[in-house]
Amino acid sequence: MKITLLSEESIRLEPTPGAMTIEALSAEQSYSPFHMLAGGLAYCTFSVFHAWAEQAQLDASGLTIDVAWTFADDPHRVASYDLRFSWPGLPPNRVDAARRVAELCTVHATFMHPPTISVDRTAGAGTAGGPHAQADGADAPIAPAPSAAR
Repeated sequence: MKITLLSEESIRLEPTPGAMTIEALSAEQSYSPFHMLAGGLAYCTFSVFHAWAEQAQLDASGLTIDVAWTFADDPHRVASYDLRFSWPGLPPNRVDAARRVAELCTVHATFMHPPTISVDRTAGAGTAGGPHAQADGADAPIAPAPSAAR
């Protein structure tokens, strides 16, 4: 598998033999957290496409996925993703089904239904009381975050 950084706001995922690689079109380009997020979406979508293709006896060779994104401000964040696939072996009458299959990707579902994110400090590993020790050194257990009411 190979991820190619096409720009600061787009990537391409394509099947290649061997270990997964990440390549840039120029030496000045760096792999950013935004490329990582898009790469996760592309890889997850690629995986569900391949599983579906095997089940439906479709030829998935040549399948590539491009993901581009735009930004928004206040706060600065990714505003949108545009995922496009090239699948030479996909019959035209299966394109709508493929779009629905793409939505089965867990990363896609996570973006559509964002998780709750909590941020807190932990004492470093190797300190008294282990990784979950209180900042003041007390060994009291840290209570789990409250669950959202359902």
